[in-house]
Amino acid sequence: MSNEKYDDLFTAEDEKPIDYKAILFEYLMYWPWFVVCLILCLIGAWGYLRYQTPVYNVNATVLIKQDEKGKGSASSPIATMQDMGMLTMASNFDNEMEILRSRTLIKKVVNTLGLNIRYAEPRSFGYARPLYKTDTPIKVWMTPEEADRLEAPLNLRLDCMPDGKVKASAYYLQHGEEAATDKTFDRLPGVLVTPVGTLTLNAKDSTGIREERTIQVQIISPTTAAKMCQGNLSAEPTSKQTTIVKLNYNDSHVGRGLDFLTTLVALYNADANDDKNEVASRTAEFIDERIGIINHELGTTENELASYKQKAGLTDLTSDAQLALQGNAEYEQKRAENATQLRLVGFLKEYIERPENRMEIIPANIGVSDNGLSTLIGQYNEMLTERKRLLRTSSESNPAVVNLDTSLEANRKNILTSVASVLKGLEITRNDLNREATQFANKISNAPQQEKELLSISRQQEIKASLYLMLLQKREENAITLAATANNGRMVEEPLTGGIVGPNRKMFYLIALILGLGIPVAVIYLRNLLRFKIESRADVEKITDVPVIGDIPMTDTQGHPIVVQENRNGLMEEVFRSVRTNVQYMLGEGQKVILFTSTTSGEGKSFNAGNLACSFAFMGKKVVIVGLDIRKPGLNKVFEISHKERGITQYLADPKQTDLLSLCQPSAISPNLFILPGGTVPPNPTELVARKSLDHALEILKEHFDYVILDTAPIGMVTDTQLIARAADLSVYVCRADYTHKSDYELINDLKRENKLPNLCTLINGIDMDQRKNGYYYGYGKYGKYGKYGYGKKYGYGYGYGYGK
Repeated sequence: MSNEKYDDLFTAEDEKPIDYKAILFEYLMYWPWFVVCLILCLIGAWGYLRYQTPVYNVNATVLIKQDEKGKGSASSPIATMQDMGMLTMASNFDNEMEILRSRTLIKKVVNTLGLNIRYAEPRSFGYARPLYKTDTPIKVWMTPEEADRLEAPLNLRLDCMPDGKVKASAYYLQHGEEAATDKTFDRLPGVLVTPVGTLTLNAKDSTGIREERTIQVQIISPTTAAKMCQGNLSAEPTSKQTTIVKLNYNDSHVGRGLDFLTTLVALYNADANDDKNEVASRTAEFIDERIGIINHELGTTENELASYKQKAGLTDLTSDAQLALQGNAEYEQKRAENATQLRLVGFLKEYIERPENRMEIIPANIGVSDNGLSTLIGQYNEMLTERKRLLRTSSESNPAVVNLDTSLEANRKNILTSVASVLKGLEITRNDLNREATQFANKISNAPQQEKELLSISRQQEIKASLYLMLLQKREENAITLAATANNGRMVEEPLTGGIVGPNRKMFYLIALILGLGIPVAVIYLRNLLRFKIESRADVEKITDVPVIGDIPMTDTQGHPIVVQENRNGLMEEVFRSVRTNVQYMLGEGQKVILFTSTTSGEGKSFNAGNLACSFAFMGKKVVIVGLDIRKPGLNKVFEISHKERGITQYLADPKQTDLLSLCQPSAISPNLFILPGGTVPPNPTELVARKSLDHALEILKEHFDYVILDTAPIGMVTDTQLIARAADLSVYVCRADYTHKSDYELINDLKRENKLPNLCTLINGIDMDQRKNGYYYGYGKYGKYGKYGYGKKYGYGYGYGYGK
């Protein structure tokens, strides 16, 4: 049907409030389903948990020592960039927590402890018992490089025998296909060669294995194992005011979890110390290289001085020359210091300009007297160290790393500019010192040429000696810095087990409880959604606002369609008394004609019309029931009348020559009940009921009877009933539970909306009073027991109208 008609059909349902009490009662009717499903789900949850490996929690607390890098000075480049919004980076504490959880660090732990190789001992019942270290009698080893090339986990089964032999069976995936390799070892150690890698098997002790035992080994790639461990590890601060991290790790073996956290912190400290010592290491390499060069130059100068003195045979100078020499010596000392600084700055410039040192730490604290240059070098080294630490938890495309690279390049240019500036300043100072020294040289011009040469050689020797001693001192200071490096993280609480955390039994039982209750609810709900036929009064009231005058339960007619009897108070008698009362309320003053129809045949229209007529007759009312379903009369079967009897069709065909009242046959059921059968089936039933003779016939019957009940044809199949309805006072539309489709009520709603049937009401027939199916009718049982109503089997019309099924 169209969407508009479908919407109209269910308008009544949308307008009615939801009866939650009725819904609850409907579901409670199926309480055995809930009990059985709940028990099955709880048993399933218990069975699942019975075969699951318990998971234990191991926790530790670590203090992360904070470095105030980039925060201690307002002039720091990092602080300046952060203030300007050019650089956004997490706090050092957050970075350290990310490093603790990083897959790179965890992979080092996996390779150190061999966590990519897992051992377990199968059991007859329950989960396989995990083994670790001393628990397993056999140790299996595979190189991390080969393990990383595995396409899928390699499973190894080791069958230990009492005579010391070990049978190894390896199962693996090679080029997408499953393969296996078997080998028996008389004694261990042994080597098992497979196409995917070489396995080494070693016994726990030298005495060998003397027991019958089966060990299952699974080897996965270290990268996969690191991802699994990373998923089982969590790190979170204990509070917002501290830098203490609480580490939680879940594992099926407590010993393995304890070793994991201990090794994790140890390797974290080792990596952090390597980062901290990088500046000092680079400085040590630079100093050692320069000491070697200066040592060679100093030896050469000293040899020249000794040779010159021996060759020249120098004597003491005069007192005047001594005074001049003293003044000249002062400036020579300054020239020596100036030359030392020039050499150091020159060495530093040479180191910086090397292409291989572009992203390396610049040596610091080597004796350069310029404080500004030393500060720039220190800031550059801090930023470079921070960049390397960021790269541990991110890539070079990270905005923070890109910004930091820009800052490093700018700072490097500043350092080169500062070095050039310092060199130029030292050269200017050297020129000034040379000019002053020349003045003193003029004063001692009369001194022997040999003495001047001696002083020149001595000056060179002094410069190199002072530079050599200074480099030795800096080397010792740098060695002290290396030795004084402290761990970045300190274990506050040693790793301890926190008990079983998985599987979560309460959660699984809660899920089982929810499923045990939810599955029956879902099944019942879906079952109700898939019901296309009406089953109860509630179904009818949801899809139409046509008044319901009664609900007729199923009953076994036992060959007698008339189920009501006089002076009895059974279920059917009470039901039809209720229908009778409702009909009387709906009839107005002087209204007597009651029309019965339905959507299709087999819905019990004639059955209900006949029994209602009997109920009226038992009340003392004079009733006639007219069989106007003249295509296929149904009253003949209800009242056991021969189909050859004359009836209403004879009168309609020839009203002038036919006595209508003589066609009304008295019933043996009650003296107040008369039956006017349909008569002979005419060839033109529609034209026959459209004649005025039908109106005249009903007027005659209304004069002689208290009620006139018309048993008409199904309105959904032929148009006869719509023609007959012109003379009716009340229209009873009969539907049948588990037979009439809900979509058929579109016709009923259309008939009421278009007022094609006067004073329309509906009667529900064949209700299954089983409380599990129709809780709506719970309480009808007070009328007594009842059986199945089997009357009214489906039949069809054969007149070519295209109706029926």
